[in-house]
Amino acid sequence: MASSPPPKYFSLLTNSSSFHSTHSTKLSCLNLLDNNSHSAKRSSSVLPHATKKKNPWLDPFDDGEDPNMEYGSLFADGKQEEDPRPPDNPNNPYGFLKFPPGYAVEIASLGLKVRGDVRRCCCIISGGVYENLLFFPAIQLIKDRYPGVQIDVVASARGKQTYELNKNVRWANVYDPDVDFPEPEEYTDMVGVLKNRYYDMVLSTKLAGLGHAAFLFMTSARDRVSYIYPNVNAAGAGLLLSQTFKPNTVNLSEDGYNMYQQMVEWLGRPFRSVPLHPVPPLKVSISRKLKEFVEAKYKNAGAEKGKYVVLHGIMTDSQASMQSRGDTDSLLPIEIWANIAKAIRGVKPVFVIPHEKVREDVEENISADACILFITTPGQLAALINDSVGVIATNTAAIQLAHARKKPSIALFCSEEKAKRFVPDAEEKECTIVSSKSGRLIDIDLGAVKDAAKIFNAHPIWLCPS
Repeated sequence: MASSPPPKYFSLLTNSSSFHSTHSTKLSCLNLLDNNSHSAKRSSSVLPHATKKKNPWLDPFDDGEDPNMEYGSLFADGKQEEDPRPPDNPNNPYGFLKFPPGYAVEIASLGLKVRGDVRRCCCIISGGVYENLLFFPAIQLIKDRYPGVQIDVVASARGKQTYELNKNVRWANVYDPDVDFPEPEEYTDMVGVLKNRYYDMVLSTKLAGLGHAAFLFMTSARDRVSYIYPNVNAAGAGLLLSQTFKPNTVNLSEDGYNMYQQMVEWLGRPFRSVPLHPVPPLKVSISRKLKEFVEAKYKNAGAEKGKYVVLHGIMTDSQASMQSRGDTDSLLPIEIWANIAKAIRGVKPVFVIPHEKVREDVEENISADACILFITTPGQLAALINDSVGVIATNTAAIQLAHARKKPSIALFCSEEKAKRFVPDAEEKECTIVSSKSGRLIDIDLGAVKDAAKIFNAHPIWLCPS
């Protein structure tokens, strides 16, 4: 019986150089297997101290990075540097010159792959003005953690208006991620827009199920990070995401000011020689053009710079109320605001209305010559607060804007529990909390509000530098 021909790899043994290279390769493989066996024996002892795995759905046997591994290379250690790639060329006849992953790698940094650099990042923010405003510290953290990163935002029409106050955002696109059944043309167009920008990381604050996870997967981003449902609706989402966070409740906004705590901790995590990044405070930037526009607006209404108090939170059905989704009981009728305005001395109360139909109610309950401003955008509200003495508001974006501009404020809440969640460290922020004892905002103690309003009588001029 004829013997079968030898395997193909035996032909490499005919040459001495090939035998030497093959022999050395076999020895290195044996050494690698031996090292892996020793590391496997040590895994039981280092497992409690190992880094948490990225996503248990992707690799159930991934215990994270080896804590005994030493990194000292320029390409694998420390923070990323500015992008060495050439900028986009608008004069290119083929359009803007962009480099997708894996193309022209000779001009891209090796750390882009080894260290996980992020050159382009997209943030998909769920919610309105309040939720987008509280995401500002996370955007600043991304800028500090990844130097030279370009940050884009996808938000609803109301949420996009917030980024007039943020200089760290390059582009802001309107697409409401909270719509359960979007239009097919809008859905496919947004997928194409995000895919053509070649993002390295996509962050999403919308609770993802399989549908939203597929939307993030189709962007072709390297890192796809998102919150997921804390129930069975998250089934299958982890297979399409790189990193997931599971909140305590279905409504992420109920966690208040620290609603993005899990994502912020992951973004600022220590990595090799990069230390833990602290969360920066909330800050907003107001342009000079916006300040001049708002100044002319409140002067025509009869107010003077540094001599008025902003009242925000009048009950209305307008979408421009700027209240949080985690606190639906955060608006007061105009009758209560009229009693609060009577207690203000020395400075002029300015009523901010989100709709023109509220103007008649204010004039009937206050007076016809009351200072009333129709403001719907967070940028104009921030500029108005910046030139004021302080703010008296319910749980709306006005309170957070007052803290960002370091203005004294009086915050009205329906309960002490929500006050602690939405305004932590109130004393450091010069904020006086007045909460209702019955759990309903309409039952708030007006006497306590009037006593707290006396702080504005002591300093009628309190201007914040630009």
